[in-house]
Amino acid sequence: MHMETWVDRNARWILPLPAIAFIIAMMLFPLAYTLWNSLTGWSLSKGTPATFIGLKNYISLASDPRFLGAILRTFTFTAIAVIIEVVLGVAIALLLNRPFKGRRIINSVLLLPMMATPVAIAMVWLLMMEPTAGVINYLLRTAHLPTPAWIAAPNSVLPSLALVDIWQWTPLVTLIVLAGLVGLPHEPFEAAVVDGASGWQIIRYITLPLLVPTISVAALLRLIDALKTFDIIYSMTGGGPGFSSETLNLFAYNQAFSYFNFGYASSVLVIFFAIVLGVSLIVVYSRRSLEV
Repeated sequence: MHMETWVDRNARWILPLPAIAFIIAMMLFPLAYTLWNSLTGWSLSKGTPATFIGLKNYISLASDPRFLGAILRTFTFTAIAVIIEVVLGVAIALLLNRPFKGRRIINSVLLLPMMATPVAIAMVWLLMMEPTAGVINYLLRTAHLPTPAWIAAPNSVLPSLALVDIWQWTPLVTLIVLAGLVGLPHEPFEAAVVDGASGWQIIRYITLPLLVPTISVAALLRLIDALKTFDIIYSMTGGGPGFSSETLNLFAYNQAFSYFNFGYASSVLVIFFAIVLGVSLIVVYSRRSLEV
């Protein structure tokens, strides 16, 4: 008679255990290693080994104007990009959520910006935004309009970089919201039409409230990704002019691979991770509050 063994009873936990352990190890080891490095004075440029120095790196960051400026620029870039992407994405989705000729073609075209690599997009926009020979300023001069310096001026570089991010990722928000629109129940809309509600009233009082969970998911995805933006900024400006577009990602990169201050760069990354995690938790909590 076959006796059920302990392995048979717990096979559903034992079989996936190696894969789960591997994933956890791959997640925890980089975090633990970065946290340890952040507590050391490891620097090749200064010739100091990875010896324990406690919280000295974090204390230095608290009074580092370049680091504090990088935090402000990170949130400024993120706020500009995410707010405009969500507003435009929802508006475009509402416009496309109706039958018309060529709808499938337009939906396919929306995917094109997301299919290109960020570096390639950055190179194209870099040429277009060139203040003297770029096509954008050429068209503005032809129309007798002011020609901004775009990424060449400290005051306009962050909005210009956000414009590139908006162009690439607004379609993602649009597609997510379109998927949410497809899943909305028909009964509230039919009842509103019977009651004589106008199109704007239906959108304001029925469509948008029902879309809040979908919009919050799209905003959360874009928020996390925008906070971590590196490739577009590095490819187009490298953090310049000066440090006017140096975000936390670029600040950490420069500390590690330009100045070789690995301990200092690790402390930046730990704080950056805490910021991204904290912002994400706040958005998730707010989303649950709205759903309730």
